[in-house]
Amino acid sequence: MYKVLITHEVSEEVKERLRSCAQIQEVSGREAILAAAKDADAIHGNGGLLVDEELLGAAPKLKMVALASVGYNNLDTEAMRSHGVLGAHTPGVLNDSVADLAIALMIAAARRVCELDRYMREGLWNGSEGKAFFGLEVSGKTLGILGMGRIGQAIARRAVAGMGMKVLYHNRRANPEAEEKYGAVYVSKEELMERSDFVVIVTPLTEETRGMVGEAEISRMKPTGILVNVARGPVVDEAALTKALAERRIYAAALDVFEEEPTPADNPLLRLDNVVHVPHIGTATQEVRDKMAMLAAENIIACLQGGTPPTIVPEHRR
Repeated sequence: MYKVLITHEVSEEVKERLRSCAQIQEVSGREAILAAAKDADAIHGNGGLLVDEELLGAAPKLKMVALASVGYNNLDTEAMRSHGVLGAHTPGVLNDSVADLAIALMIAAARRVCELDRYMREGLWNGSEGKAFFGLEVSGKTLGILGMGRIGQAIARRAVAGMGMKVLYHNRRANPEAEEKYGAVYVSKEELMERSDFVVIVTPLTEETRGMVGEAEISRMKPTGILVNVARGPVVDEAALTKALAERRIYAAALDVFEEEPTPADNPLLRLDNVVHVPHIGTATQEVRDKMAMLAAENIIACLQGGTPPTIVPEHRR
């Protein structure tokens, strides 16, 4: 019988689904995973699971690694291919969850929700603040989206239908569907940074996108510009962003992701009052996490039963 390792918390329903074709073993921690991988046929993990030569070498029977994550930058897809191991991820089921958070972060940063929440908690509200509480309007403004995939389109739909925003986007290629449905306009990255009131990053982390928003890009933003990152931390040069925020060269940032996660307590971004920070919660609802875990399970079952897994990573598609 096949053996599947589960390296993160999943529901009983997911476990039962996997038991329909395999024995399961729940493990956590790198050393335990390496030890258990010696006779594993598949691994059910999350986006934090590192699949490299070390793990592949310890798992001679391995056929698939299925992540309950849309991002798969921790998969060494070339090494996996050389070992005959398929990779799968879970696009689609999390689009709305991440899009909802992106919109929430935009509004929170523009209207200074977290900063003013702290102000009230500290007992400072005295009724004479006047313009001290002013923030920025969101409705009718220009939204720039870096990465017009499924999540980017879900954000555009909310921004246009709900807030009457104009949408610019930059992508590897033009997206006619987004242009037709949401009036999105394809522009260069430089033009997007210059014209947008809000820049939302939803691009995957690849060698091409690592550091794609750095000092040069941030310097093009409006003084009233707000940067929102719900993609991956290393897409943004964190030091350059911190400097621009501290010097008030841009208005604010709202971040769900960081270069190092968990981010250290002494990260200077955490001391800035013009930053909204949340701890990588883009998909952090029970409903979405359950859907992601089940889709990862279905990828494994299809693979072990000789079928075609529904959401293989692009690099492993034939």
